[in-house]
Amino acid sequence: MSADDKKTLAQKILSPFMELRDMFAEVSPRFVIFVTAGVLFCVLIVGLVLIFADPTGKPENVSIHSDFDENKVHVKIREGMTTGEIAQQLADKGVITSSLKFRFLARVRGYDGKMKPGTYTFSENMSDDDVFEKLMTGEKHLVRFTIPEGFGVKEIAERLYDLDLVDREDFLNAAENFAPYSYMKRRPNVRYSAEGFLFPDTYDIESDYSVDEILNTLSGEFDKRLTPEMRARAENMGLSVYDLVTLASLVEREVRYPEDRAIVAQVFLKRLKMDMPLQTDASLQYLLDEPKEDVTIEDTKIDSPYNTYQNAGLPPGPIANPGIESIEAVLNPADTDYLYFVADRDGHNHYAYTYDEHLNLVNEYR
Repeated sequence: MSADDKKTLAQKILSPFMELRDMFAEVSPRFVIFVTAGVLFCVLIVGLVLIFADPTGKPENVSIHSDFDENKVHVKIREGMTTGEIAQQLADKGVITSSLKFRFLARVRGYDGKMKPGTYTFSENMSDDDVFEKLMTGEKHLVRFTIPEGFGVKEIAERLYDLDLVDREDFLNAAENFAPYSYMKRRPNVRYSAEGFLFPDTYDIESDYSVDEILNTLSGEFDKRLTPEMRARAENMGLSVYDLVTLASLVEREVRYPEDRAIVAQVFLKRLKMDMPLQTDASLQYLLDEPKEDVTIEDTKIDSPYNTYQNAGLPPGPIANPGIESIEAVLNPADTDYLYFVADRDGHNHYAYTYDEHLNLVNEYR
């Protein structure tokens, strides 16, 4: 192939590329900027669509909140929380689908710093409009909770924390020295002054109650339920209100079946009269981080005033919050001469007059 032929062939191959070069050379910088801006705008729109998309597939303006919805979610908004903190808490609990979207809407609508503190009841995946409506109006509502007989302060704190009514540590710290009534005055070695005096019942309280207001409600119910007749009966038995409640808390934690309450109360009262250690596993369980099915010999050697195997008399204070039936059992004990009892695996107590009889029962039922 001659040199001219090679040159002609090269020109044919390069021709399309040369035309493309000439075309781009004619494009103005303004057009390039316009195209680039268009691409960026499209990216922005796609991003916003992804952020604001509702993964549930429900229209944004449709709220799934219903008074009959069983999936209630309690959220406590505390004083001073930022919009970001509120959004994250709502997202973590499944109330909203996007914390970023919530923050964006709050900023655009001027809600930043205006959402009111309190405890709110939401449903999962509510519309943002419904959530904002609650938070901006500071909607108050009643929260219902139940304190079972035999719950201790720690268990109450956990239940209220689960409902977002209190901070767990705030409640425990307040319970340490909470004593609005003279009979609750803090004693040496007592963990919580409030222990024993937070009456087990079902309560309806406003969602924005403080820790002190909750403690006052529960202890006030105890003070109301402990009638003048009951106080007089305790005094005639030589029991202070504090000792009455301490004994009743032991009965509450030792007994599973109602028919055993008055008998166990009699055993404890008789042992106290004889200056005999109560030797109740319930007081040992109070010392442990986690309850055990059976306490061990090593547990009975724990050095603590609450160890009723090592110390005669009552422990320093109540170990739980007894119900009215256990208080009544102490005030009206059974007429027996039993000194010992042991529970079988189903929780039924078996009683003995002597230690030898008791050992036989232990071997039989444990």
